[in-house]
Amino acid sequence: MPMPMKYNIVEVTWVDAEEFGEVGWNNLKAQLKYAKKPCPQLKTVGYEIFRNEDHIALLSSIGDKDSSTVEKIPIGFIKSIVTLTPAVCQNDTPEDSD
Repeated sequence: MPMPMKYNIVEVTWVDAEEFGEVGWNNLKAQLKYAKKPCPQLKTVGYEIFRNEDHIALLSSIGDKDSSTVEKIPIGFIKSIVTLTPAVCQNDTPEDSD
């Protein structure tokens, strides 16, 4: 029997925190130049298993009893969240919707 799909599949666009430099002393001029560069912007797609005012949690793979690791992204890092597919039963197909 197919597992009912309880979770939306979403695309999260977010900006990551970043650290630059080597262990020990770094060239100040290079650090000041690098400081002006924007933080990396990333996109993550996954099953949205949790969201609150602090963070969103996604899985890339999900089964009846197993799943991938959880990826948590702080809400303050997020630029946008787009729902790609709403939660539906796994055995629904475009042909079934006629």
